[in-house]
Amino acid sequence: MNRKVAIVGLGYVGLPVLISFSKNAVVRGYDYNPQRVSELKFFYDKNNEISKYDLDNSNIRLSDSIDELKKCDFYIIAVPTPVDKNKKPDLSPLIGACKNVASILKKGDIVVFESTVYPGATEEICLPLLESESGLLSGKDFKIGYSPERINPGDKEHTFENIIKVVSAQDSTSLKIVSEVYSSVVKAGVFKAATIKTAEAAKIIENTQRDLNIALMNELALIFSKLGINTHDVLEAANTKWNFLNFYPGLVGGHCIGVDPYYLTFKAKEVGYDPEVILSGRNINDNLPFIIAEKIKEKIKNIDMPVITVLGLTFKENCPDTRNSKVLDIINSLRQHKNISLNFVDPVAEDSSQLSDNDITLVGFDEVPLSDILLFAVSHEEFLSIPFERIEEKLNTNGYIFDVKGIFREISKTKPSLNFWAL
Repeated sequence: MNRKVAIVGLGYVGLPVLISFSKNAVVRGYDYNPQRVSELKFFYDKNNEISKYDLDNSNIRLSDSIDELKKCDFYIIAVPTPVDKNKKPDLSPLIGACKNVASILKKGDIVVFESTVYPGATEEICLPLLESESGLLSGKDFKIGYSPERINPGDKEHTFENIIKVVSAQDSTSLKIVSEVYSSVVKAGVFKAATIKTAEAAKIIENTQRDLNIALMNELALIFSKLGINTHDVLEAANTKWNFLNFYPGLVGGHCIGVDPYYLTFKAKEVGYDPEVILSGRNINDNLPFIIAEKIKEKIKNIDMPVITVLGLTFKENCPDTRNSKVLDIINSLRQHKNISLNFVDPVAEDSSQLSDNDITLVGFDEVPLSDILLFAVSHEEFLSIPFERIEEKLNTNGYIFDVKGIFREISKTKPSLNFWAL
């Protein structure tokens, strides 16, 4: 590989990509956030994806100035693509990244996008921006490609280098280069998609499929709850069939599964199609936090000063990120109950604006007072290591354990007098 690689955006996606490419040569990384760059220069990744050792022993050059990337000729853009409060695509980070890269773009360069977008966005939004801001012509002066990210935060097994990388580009010449560049670091190999739109669509349906399957499990859990049937027992029995899909109910937040389907539905509506199934699944998953909150409210309605302890605030287990965490929806719904006292425990969560904006202060498990409700919302490994006897000691008489992920399901079966609820 003779290309000089630069990564634009050093978050959950960009940083692992940067570290992997640095194993072969010096790689430059840019992030608009000076604090993020400063932390990484001191070998600290707040996302806990890259260790201090790997940061200290990598051939990387970091900067919050895009001009430091001028000598590079292969730009990988890996910035967030969230949705706004109306569930519409928010492409502002992507647009900003395009303008930044365009300011240093030169003839012969290749720009590859990894950010999740709707089919067509790379060529309809990003390409024109690169052209207008740089004064260069795509296909003649520079080339573009798309290679969807498949980073799974907190997953140390399915890493960037160990997952097949889908690649695409605007012509066969640039596709060959993009494929070679990624093949130099991705041990699992690459898959050449037919077109850029194909690669965009493949990425968006990966998470949409998962979202719909979890929505089905959540709906089944709500039905079985009314029927007095243990959902996990049902799934355990059904999973004995060879082609039954192994999904479980739970909260769907974060910046992938809970967001990406809205990009596809946005584009579908734009071309005149009303996506009923996808939006129905989104509706189920988005409403689940409020259903859980209502079940808790029912249990505390006759308590004058109910005490509730929420254990786990991040969007998934063993991950510090609280962005788009559906646990926050549960909390804000619970706060509508009068005279409620809330305590919050999360040994993994970073001290983020999401917590401060929601008036949340974390305490250790030992500091938790006797509670009427213990809500285990996220199945962090540290929660699993707490002896169950200690957990029971935190419950008031007639107190209730709400276990969203069912982590104490088997233990609860041995304690018939325990007040226990799980999806």
